[in-house]
Parts: sequence; C-alpha cells; structure tokens
Amino acid sequence: MGPSVTKISQHENNDPFLVLMGTLLSLRTKDEITELVMDRLIKKARTPHEILTMPLEKLQKILYPVGFYRNKAKTLKNVSQTILTKYNGRVPDSLDELLTIKGVGRKTANLVITEAFNKPGICVDTHVHRISNRMGIVTTKTPDKTEEVLRTILPQRFWKVYNRLLVIFGQKICKPISPLCTKCPVASLCIHRGITHYR
Repeated sequence: MGPSVTKISQHENNDPFLVLMGTLLSLRTKDEITELVMDRLIKKARTPHEILTMPLEKLQKILYPVGFYRNKAKTLKNVSQTILTKYNGRVPDSLDELLTIKGVGRKTANLVITEAFNKPGICVDTHVHRISNRMGIVTTKTPDKTEEVLRTILPQRFWKVYNRLLVIFGQKICKPISPLCTKCPVASLCIHRGITHYR
C-alpha cells in the first residue's frame, strides 16, 4: 500500500498529466476518495483538452466527494488551459516551470517531478512536516521551510522515498493526535517534540 498519487503513477504508466490531476485532487482529501474519484475521472477525461471541453457542472459531479470539489474543478480547467497554451499540451518536467502554473504549489510540483518524471524532489505534506519536526530532524514552522532544510541535510537518493515512507508512517503510527509512540519502531530516535499525549 502506498499514497494515492504513487498508485495513480504506477497504474497509469507515470502519465504526467494524470499524476498532476491526481495530486491536485488529493489535497485535503483522503487517499481512498482520491483513488475513487480519479478512477471515475480517467474514464471520462485523460488529457488537458478533454478536461477543458467538459462542462464545468459535469466535471464537478465527477469530482464529488473530494474536498473543495467545486474549486478543484475550476483549478483543473485552469491548469489544463495553461498546459495547452503555454506548454503545447505537455506537463513541464521542471520544478520552476510547474510553479509558474496557477494552482500548483511546491508540494504538488515536487510530487509531479518525482512520480511522473522520476526526478529528485522532496514533497513535504502535513505528515512529512509534522514527523520531521517531532523527531527533531528539522525545527521549522512551515512545510516550505521544512523542504528547504531537508534539501540540505538529506542525501538526494532518499528524497523521493522520504515522502512515501512518512505518509504511510503518519497514517499508521505517528498520527497527528495521540500518536502510537509505544508501537513506534524508531521511538528511541525521536525527541517527541510537541507531543502531549500518546498511546
């Protein structure tokens, strides 16, 4: 089992556009919902052109029940328009270019370049940010700052796998509230920063 975007990448031959769509939909949405909705979306639209020509109401209906599905439908259309007009229908494979697309942040851009293009990147989501600080690996206030510090201390060969490991670890053991510290295999290496209650 792995994060939903990793599964999408593996099932869809690392298709950059589908990885990008899956990443945008996964924001503030549980993995199982992302997978369900992406499966529905892929049956109706697999390209920027198909997203763009689909009526907004139909796209919104397909995207429900992802979080903020109405806003995400508009984002998918805007991103598709940019990819078609600025990048000739191809998702760019560099972090800097991806970040110029409205609606694409650092987390999304890093996930796309690692999952779709197999390039080095550090995707810092809520799990990576929380666990890295809890363990004392970093001392940062924001995910962007966590990424910046990790890029300087973590060997590049571990960048891609770091997110995958910590997402699963954060879902199963190092939970946001009342983490399972007594079952944690690396508890002896952790400084337990910010933890007031654990199991």
